Amino acid sequence: MMIKTTLLGLSAAAALAAPALAEYPERTIELTIPAGAGGGTDTSARKLAILLEEKLGTSIAILNVGGGGGSVGASQFMQANADGYSLFATWNSPLTTVPQVQNVAYSLDSFTPIASTSQTAYTLCVKSDFPATTGEEFLAELEANPGKYTYGNDGIGGTMQLAAERVFQAKGIEAIAIPFGGAGETLQNFLGGHVDIYGGSISTVLPYVENGEAKCPLVTSASGVPALPGASGLEVLGLDDKETLLWRAILGPKGLDQAIVDRLADMIDEAVNDPTYVEFLATKGEVPNVVKGEDLGKRLQGEYDALAEVSKNLGL
Repeated sequence: MMIKTTLLGLSAAAALAAPALAEYPERTIELTIPAGAGGGTDTSARKLAILLEEKLGTSIAILNVGGGGGSVGASQFMQANADGYSLFATWNSPLTTVPQVQNVAYSLDSFTPIASTSQTAYTLCVKSDFPATTGEEFLAELEANPGKYTYGNDGIGGTMQLAAERVFQAKGIEAIAIPFGGAGETLQNFLGGHVDIYGGSISTVLPYVENGEAKCPLVTSASGVPALPGASGLEVLGLDDKETLLWRAILGPKGLDQAIVDRLADMIDEAVNDPTYVEFLATKGEVPNVVKGEDLGKRLQGEYDALAEVSKNLGL
């Protein structure tokens, strides 16, 4: 009789759970973005939210919480209820880079990975008269002249600096990192001759590559990228294990039900691969990249561990 009662109890629980998932979502979902309006993560998340609203059959409210390189928004979000109505649209830096150089209230375990959405490489670019064109020539020039060249980046301990240093440390290169407030500020100082090398996102520098003012010998992805056909990927240099990308993802609070995670991941996958979103990403120099659930968690942990080693070597 006890076994029968237990089975009946399990059946009742399953019956209650099934309709709950079938009805999800029943109300508005709040999507927290740990950055101000108008930036790359914000515009990407808002475009994705429009497609997800149609697929999920509900509205999505955007909440921008900027500050601390994304750490303020991440710290606030970790207090959200794990009911599927609070989601977090972020880029990788607040989770894998910022904790290396700031004391933060959260860890990777504070979130439930749902799905990544898109990615792009960072790039290192120089003026057209720089004495190197290929990635191999560029690294050789830096290696032969320790401490001579400066490179702009998005801040001390930022993802761009760590991406560059993963490559430089592997080759024994000493270049001087000059921090700025973002890719736009880095670009202006590069064009103005205040730094020798631009380090940042592709989309920001691309117009100046197209008009011949700059050339980009290297990208931080293993493979090359279509937007910069002259840039070497790390694979051809034997450095593919040093790949560092700018990528974006949707996460939930810790303890989010797996059935909800799976449903959201599938809907995100469909939205990201919608032709209108693929076209939108292309204008930003990004490509779709969907990694779901546990595999996304492994990606986060792997990148965190790799950047922790680089940060330690830099004394950050």
